[in-house]
Amino acid sequence: MIKKVILIILLIILIAGGYIAWMILGSNTSFSEKRKFLYIKTGSGFVDLMKDIRGGDFIKNPGIFSFVARKAGLPEKIKAGKYEVKNGESILSIVRMLRNGRQSPVNLVITKLRTKEDFARFAGRQLECDSLDIISYLNNNDSLKQKGLDSNTVMTAIIPNTYTFYWNTTAPKMFNKIKDEGEKFWTEERLQKARDMGLTPVEVYTLASIIEEETNKYDEMPLMASVYLNRVNKGMKLGADPTVKFAGRNFAAKRVTLKMIAETAGSPFNTYKNAGLPPGPICTPSVKTIDAVLNVVKTDYLYFCAKPDFSGYHAFAATDAEHLKNARAYQKALDSLKIK
Repeated sequence: MIKKVILIILLIILIAGGYIAWMILGSNTSFSEKRKFLYIKTGSGFVDLMKDIRGGDFIKNPGIFSFVARKAGLPEKIKAGKYEVKNGESILSIVRMLRNGRQSPVNLVITKLRTKEDFARFAGRQLECDSLDIISYLNNNDSLKQKGLDSNTVMTAIIPNTYTFYWNTTAPKMFNKIKDEGEKFWTEERLQKARDMGLTPVEVYTLASIIEEETNKYDEMPLMASVYLNRVNKGMKLGADPTVKFAGRNFAAKRVTLKMIAETAGSPFNTYKNAGLPPGPICTPSVKTIDAVLNVVKTDYLYFCAKPDFSGYHAFAATDAEHLKNARAYQKALDSLKIK
C-alpha cells in the first residue's frame, strides 16, 4: 500500500514536473501574428517589463515567465531595446534573449527629406529618442560646431542610404553614425572633383539639393549645375524656384509667384533676393544627383526653361534673347493646354 502511494506521488511529481517543463520549454506565446516586438524603455525596471508583458498579450503564462525570469537573474540585467518575440517561442528562450540584450536592429532607410523637422519625425517614429530630442540636437550649434556644421548645413551630413541602429540609440549617437558613414562617401575622387569646381562638399551637396528639386532627368543635371555655377561666377542671383518654396515651406506650390518671392524676401534661402548658394541644402539629394553635379560640364549657359513638349526636360540658353524665346514657347504650350 505504501509503495503504491509512493508511486502515485512520484507519478504526480513527474506529471507536474513535465507540465512545468513544457510550460517553460514549449511554445508559450499568446498572439496569432508571426512576431511581435517588445519595447523596453531606457530606465525601465522589472515591474515595468511585467506590465508590458501582461498588457501586450505576449505570453500565455506571465506568472511562470516572472518566476523563470527571476531565477535567471533578469531583473538585474534588463537592457533597454527593441526585442522580437516570435510566435511559438518558449518562456526560457524569451528570458534568455532579454537577459543577453539580443535586440532587433532598426533600419533607417533615408531617401529624400526636405527639412530637419522631416528627418526628426522620420527617425523619431522608429527610435526611442523622439522627434523633439532629435530636432533639439540638430539645432544645437554648439554641438554641431565641433563637427564643422551648423543648424543650416547639418543636413549635408546625411547621405541617403540605409543605416542600422539599435532602437534605444540616442540622438547624438545616431547622428554621429550617419555623419561617419557620410564621410566615407566623400572619397578622394569626389573631393577632387569638388575642388575642381571650386566648391566644398557642403556646397556641392547644397547645389545638388536644388537640382534634385528642379529635375529628375539625371542626364541633364550636369548642364543644370553648369548654369548655376556660371551664375554664381558672374555674381548673378541663382533665381531658383525650389529655394523660394523651401523658404516659405510651400512645397505643394506648382509655380513660384512674385507674391511668394516677396513673402520670403527675408529668408537667406530665397535665391531671388540673395546672391550665391543658400546657407544649406533644401533637401537630401540622392547619391546619383550628387555625382551628376560633381560631373558638371563646362558651358556658357545662364538660363534654363521647361521644354514645351512637357517631357520634363529643359531648354538651356546662354543669352537673355534665347531664354526669352524658350520661355515664350513654353508659355504658348501652357496656354494651348488651357484652351484644350
